[in-house]
Formats: sequence, structure tokens, C-alpha cells
Amino acid sequence: MLATTEGERPILIVRDAWLLDLGRRPYREVWEWQKSLVDRRADDRIPDGLILVEHEPIATLGRRGKREDVLDPSLEIVEVERGGEATYHGPGQLVGYPILKLPDRLEVKQLVTDLEEVLIRTCRDFGIEATREGPDRGVWVGGKKIASIGLAVRRSVTFHGFALNVTTDLREFLKIRPCGHDGGIMTSMAECLGRGIDLEDVKASVIAHFQGVFGFTLRRVDVSELLRERPADQKRRRP
Repeated sequence: MLATTEGERPILIVRDAWLLDLGRRPYREVWEWQKSLVDRRADDRIPDGLILVEHEPIATLGRRGKREDVLDPSLEIVEVERGGEATYHGPGQLVGYPILKLPDRLEVKQLVTDLEEVLIRTCRDFGIEATREGPDRGVWVGGKKIASIGLAVRRSVTFHGFALNVTTDLREFLKIRPCGHDGGIMTSMAECLGRGIDLEDVKASVIAHFQGVFGFTLRRVDVSELLRERPADQKRRRP
């Protein structure tokens, strides 16, 4: 969040937020948690926050996606609310779901730009010069896509988010048409560097830059803490 000082010089106001680091989890489980957290954020029962996770192999279709964009019938498919078309999630990919309450729905475009900035800065930390310049939104390196972004908004709260290919097996993208492209358009940090890379190191960089870009101080929490019913919530639910 930005404020202004005398002379209209912008300064960053730091806010507390939560970080839910889930390790590797099935996609559908985390999707259900996202929807629960969206409702809690909309009702101001929790503050803004960020989920970081790695998924088991799955193809997801956004609102413009078509089932024929998944070329391998053995790949599990789930149709979701986010924007965009087909994408792949799997091991070696760092996925982030920002749960943020927006004062104005039109701020989604700026949110995409800010998420791109987080990922561009993360890539730069590892010597990868990434850019927004590509045929669609996301983060690109040498004409190939290293990170995809697809968001949804419900009750003025965002969910879904970004997927950064760290050590992802790029052959998996040949099983789909990612965002309508040939699967060969995708790249990863490992491919760009020509060596392995620790996903935990990348995660630490993403957390640092997410805090810097969005003005958050992230506090690690457990999912049970976020989904716990408070006494005030229980009273509100009673007939």
C-alpha cells in the first residue's frame, strides 16, 4: 500500500500478513482451502496473505481454456475460475496464491504487474534476466515463458495466482497447449542456468520480494490457524 508524504513523494506502508507454506500438496485440496480463505478475508476474519505450494502433476483450465488444449488423456484436468487458458502444475514448480482484498476490482491489472515484478526480481537474484515482454502476461526469458499468472476475484478478494518453473520437467508442458501456445514455449530457471537450483532458495527470494513489492511483513502460520472458528464467528453462525 502506498501513501504520500509532503511533496507527494511515495512511501511504503508496511502491513502484517500471513504466509502459508504448504510444501507439496494435491491441487484440489489447496483449491478448496483457497475458497474458504477468500470468504474469511472478505468477512475480515483474517488479513491478507500468501500461499506457497508445490503440486502433484495436473492440468488446469481457466475460463478461456478448452479440454482439447490437454493433449495427454492420462493427465488429470480440473476446470477453475481463474483467467487464462490451460497450464500445468507439477513438481519443481513454485506456485503462489495471493489472498488479497482489493479496494477496487480494477486493481487486478496492477496486481498482475506487481506479481510479475516479484518474479522478475526473483529471477534476477539468480542471474536470470527476465522481462514482461511476451505474447501474453507473465514472465519471459529469451522469448520463452518462465512464469504464468492467472487470477480470480470473488467478493473483492483475489485467489489463484502465479506458477514459477524452477526445476519443472519441461516435457510435461508438451502434454498441453499452455496459454494456447506450443508446449516448447516454456522454460525453467534450471534450464536458463544450465544447472540444478534449490526450490527453497527460490522460495526465500519470492517471499522477500513479495514483502518488498506489496509492503507486507509475512508471518508463517499453519492452515488450522487460518481456518479456526473464533467464538465471535460461532455466535454469528447461530440461528
